[in-house]
Amino acid sequence: MGEDMDRAVDVVVLTMNDRHTEFRDAMASVLAQKGVSLRTVIVGNGVEPDYVPTGAVSVALPENTGIPEGRNVGAQALAGPDAGEFLLFFDNDAILPETDTVARLVAEFDQHPDAAYVQPRIADPATGETLGRWVPRLKSADARRPGVVTVMAEGIVLIRRADFEAVGGWPGHFFLFHEGIDLSWRLWDLGKTGWYAAGVEVHHPATNPARHGPFYRMVARNRVWVAYRRLPAPLVPVYLAAWTLISVYRFRSTGQLGVWFKGLAEGLRGGHGERRPMSWRTVWRLTRSGRPPII
Repeated sequence: MGEDMDRAVDVVVLTMNDRHTEFRDAMASVLAQKGVSLRTVIVGNGVEPDYVPTGAVSVALPENTGIPEGRNVGAQALAGPDAGEFLLFFDNDAILPETDTVARLVAEFDQHPDAAYVQPRIADPATGETLGRWVPRLKSADARRPGVVTVMAEGIVLIRRADFEAVGGWPGHFFLFHEGIDLSWRLWDLGKTGWYAAGVEVHHPATNPARHGPFYRMVARNRVWVAYRRLPAPLVPVYLAAWTLISVYRFRSTGQLGVWFKGLAEGLRGGHGERRPMSWRTVWRLTRSGRPPII
């Protein structure tokens, strides 16, 4: 057995039993991985998983707790003395196109030891397109340029388990949207960084997040929650003002601005949970790395 086989990765995949073919294809690509030691958990979010590959374990949640909390449950299910060095959070309609994809992501940590998480380049399998929202930096036009990043695309990301546990995992009550901002900022506040491994490609269909019914409400609410939870007090109004202007510009033609503002009001009423603002040193590090935490 080669040395790389000792690098243990715990894979967390959620299902609602609504992607029969895509889910099985996704899991086949996971099970085909070589050069790493994988354990996999399937979390049924409000369902009993209707497919659990041989060797995987499963957890059935009595209700849909949302994506971040479902992932927390999956990570905890594989915790303990046999826990992997890394956690791979993987959408159930994604594909690992090569059998060494995970091993190559793990190798990126060796090249970038300060990184708490590594983000592959996500591409649509039919068109090869990488959407701007999948590139975790402000300048997203060149999706093939690697580098240090301050946020993450949550659907496919590899995280050091020790760092993930040190910051308390995903913000479970967010349910959906912006949980990666909260998590990545906490990882940076540990003194770590994120790395965008543009040379490692993963496939995911280029879908529109607005297809989710609560999209406009939750993206607004969770922006407020991120700000209240993680930013020093003077930056909270700056961040919210900046994102209000950006969102009005982005969504002005959708007919959903009223819903967006209702979400903003919901966030302002509370519910964000703990307040543990990042240090001003982290603010400076994020700014120096290309994305001040106000945009």
